[in-house]
Amino acid sequence: MSPDHPPRPPGSRGQEGYSATPVKIIVSGGFGVGKTTLIGAASEIEPLTTEEYLTEISNGIDSLTGVERKSTTTVALDFGRLTFSRQQMVLYLFGTPGQDRFWFTWDDLVIGAVGAVVLVDTRRVTDAFAAVGYFEQRHIPFLVAINEFDNAPYRYTPAEVRTALEVPGHVPVVCCDARDERSAITVLLTLVDHALTHERTQPSPPVSPEARAYGAPA
Repeated sequence: MSPDHPPRPPGSRGQEGYSATPVKIIVSGGFGVGKTTLIGAASEIEPLTTEEYLTEISNGIDSLTGVERKSTTTVALDFGRLTFSRQQMVLYLFGTPGQDRFWFTWDDLVIGAVGAVVLVDTRRVTDAFAAVGYFEQRHIPFLVAINEFDNAPYRYTPAEVRTALEVPGHVPVVCCDARDERSAITVLLTLVDHALTHERTQPSPPVSPEARAYGAPA
């Protein structure tokens, strides 16, 4: 599966009046990793953001190491939409807050999600551990996307990041530029393909005796 259109201005993609499959995707990762940026790059609509300015109150709570120029933070969620007419599919993108104190919002955000993108900043690789563990524990398909920042002192390879985060071999680890539309869309489509593969390879749940009594196949 690949994007079925060239880059166009925000708001110009998609068609109305046809039935499309809704696909909910979570974009997660540590503080300042580029979640809002990736959703903004891929979204066909002006993304909904809940950005607030960082204040002195957050000093000592939110580490700005590696992201010293960051002045805002997501406090609830980011939202974007991406339509693929040929595939009759609409991606609904939900970005999570990056700070630990907003973890309580995650359980509600992931309800109904097909899969998740875990963004990684190689200057702060360990920030991704929590997100990786979260989706593993909940058996939600995910991939790891290395956001290659211009000022990163070293460009880690996907293999190095996989080892550092102990990511299982079946989970895709890819590189991206969250600012670039094509790169962001490629990450999202790779996740959709991975989630579909994951669904096909999972064993079917056992049928209960009650369901079998009503004619459900064993």
